[in-house]
Amino acid sequence: MKYNFIAIEGNIGAGKTSLATRISEDYNAKLILEQFEENSFLPKFYKEPDKYAFPLEMSFLASRFQQLKDDLGTQDLFKTFTISDYYIIKSLIFAKKTLQKDEFNLYTRFFNIIHQQLPKPELFVFLHVETPKLKQNIRHRGRTYEQDIESSYLDKIQEGYFEFMKQSDLRILIIDTNNVDFVNREEDYRKVVDAIGKEYSKGIHRITF
Repeated sequence: MKYNFIAIEGNIGAGKTSLATRISEDYNAKLILEQFEENSFLPKFYKEPDKYAFPLEMSFLASRFQQLKDDLGTQDLFKTFTISDYYIIKSLIFAKKTLQKDEFNLYTRFFNIIHQQLPKPELFVFLHVETPKLKQNIRHRGRTYEQDIESSYLDKIQEGYFEFMKQSDLRILIIDTNNVDFVNREEDYRKVVDAIGKEYSKGIHRITF
């Protein structure tokens, strides 16, 4: 891998964790996985989003910042690079779609302070999956509290990521994975890894298989 810090991003059910974990095992990378299942507000939010949106997003922001600050601040001499299944920017993307305007304005003030204290990924990989396939993946992995996620919510999150990427100064690789199965097919996994392993200039790059 040509990058010291790679962030794998995507919508809910895109396969971020599966891909980051496999790459870390195959290429001796330090792995950072989001600790979202410990968030007690998440099941409540899916049932009553208006009531629990702000505490959910604030708790996610705090936990993500603490984890990334700790994990990115320490080097592992026995690992060749770091790969994460999320980046802090997802906090702002999700919050923009779930919070009321006044709540989001307050949230953004906290986010900007936190964001400046973290290193940026050298490669930001976005796994692009259409909503019907996301719903299928969500059903397949069977997390009870995710089963009621509406397609409209997934569409909003997808839009949020693309809005961010259009305005970002990061080195971004969008991989269309609608027609590949990198979890169960070795050939597809190799295609995705080969794409991530290439050298890119800053800006947006897109690959479709």
